[in-house]
Amino acid sequence: MIEIRVNGLPAPQGSKRHVGGGRMVESSKKVKPWREAVAAETAKQQFPYMPYVQVAAWFLLPRPKGHYRTGRNAHLLKATAPHFPGKYPDLDKLCRSTLDALRMGGAYDDDAQVVRLHAYKVYAQYGDESGALIRLSDVHL
Repeated sequence: MIEIRVNGLPAPQGSKRHVGGGRMVESSKKVKPWREAVAAETAKQQFPYMPYVQVAAWFLLPRPKGHYRTGRNAHLLKATAPHFPGKYPDLDKLCRSTLDALRMGGAYDDDAQVVRLHAYKVYAQYGDESGALIRLSDVHL
């Protein structure tokens, strides 16, 4: 198993728009830095050839400041703070951008090699950086 920790703001692979001349560009300006961060961390690893790949990814999203109390209790969550980030960004779109970046970083040759995907969208703990924890492993027959 290979584990990769990526710091940064996870960004979803959004829609593309046509800009003329057969060119398409990403609608989201956040996806390019995210893909580059994932690809850079991936490129630091040595990957054996894996014909079938399993990916587990935990997307650690920043918790809004409004979820925390104030004053000397600013590190504590309000009772009304949600447990999970059940809003934007969509989990499937986070997976799309990240799987593409893993390929760009050399984890595998083609996204089609990913035959198992476990993905989680959670809030980063107080004081921790947002990003992702990604584990890749070979699927044994």
